[in-house]
Amino acid sequence: MTTPVTPTEIMVGVDGSASSIEAVRWAAREAAMRKVPLVIVNVRSALPVSAAAMGWAVAPIPQEIFDWQIQRAQAVVNDAEDMVHAAEPRVRVISEVISGSAAQTLIDLSKDALMIVVGCRGLDALQRGIAGSVSTAVVHHGHCPVAVIHTEPATTAPATHAPVLVGIDGSPASELATAIAFEEASFRGVDLIALHAWSDEDMSGFPGTNRSAVIGTARETLAERLADWNERYPDVTVHPHIVFDHPARHLLDQSQAAQLVVVGSHGRGGFAGMLLGSVSTAVVHAARVPVIVARQS
Repeated sequence: MTTPVTPTEIMVGVDGSASSIEAVRWAAREAAMRKVPLVIVNVRSALPVSAAAMGWAVAPIPQEIFDWQIQRAQAVVNDAEDMVHAAEPRVRVISEVISGSAAQTLIDLSKDALMIVVGCRGLDALQRGIAGSVSTAVVHHGHCPVAVIHTEPATTAPATHAPVLVGIDGSPASELATAIAFEEASFRGVDLIALHAWSDEDMSGFPGTNRSAVIGTARETLAERLADWNERYPDVTVHPHIVFDHPARHLLDQSQAAQLVVVGSHGRGGFAGMLLGSVSTAVVHAARVPVIVARQS
């Protein structure tokens, strides 16, 4: 019987965009905190965009174009390496330039990663776009936790002592998110805000609703779910927060004062084959701080 190997590397995809540069910085700090190697990956297109791709009869693509593409990819990786060595000199860096589809390559590589980090938009994304195609694909199909890093400034830049925020709804995916959030808060030496949404809809107008009773039950439920984690991470101070509607809106509101948000890949309304829940999708697209989506194989 083969013993499963636990991944021990943080992986980050780079393409030279502003978003990927921020992803490298964040991934380097994450690797330093966890004391694990950082793998920097650039995926270049298998073929440059050309008339041949449209079925036109053209001369063979000059070798110089392939050479330029390889040199450019290597320069992007070298710049990322230099950035990591300057910021986190103790982190062991491994770099790769791979030919293929960026999205599919990163998804495949995520099977062997502890976490994969991507920028919210790459070089090919429109400025008005919320998330690029590569980051969206990895968030939906990755085989490990996926961290999405934004370049847009938050309304108020969170300080290094700002808390970690996690969304909890009682689903298996949110249990994994809770585990990641406690670990991240412990590594950072900061508090953890555990936001529990009792319902996805506004309950204020429901007939016969005893709000006091619901609040009491919600607090008890959240306390039970956090009890084991509190014992495992006694260094983490937890601030439970109960809301009764629209979890995405509350997570986004709370994220403005957090340094990191952790969400499950899909919530209690999801199903086994679901790629990403509506709450997770909204937070990944709209938050302006790093977001970790708790994915697993």
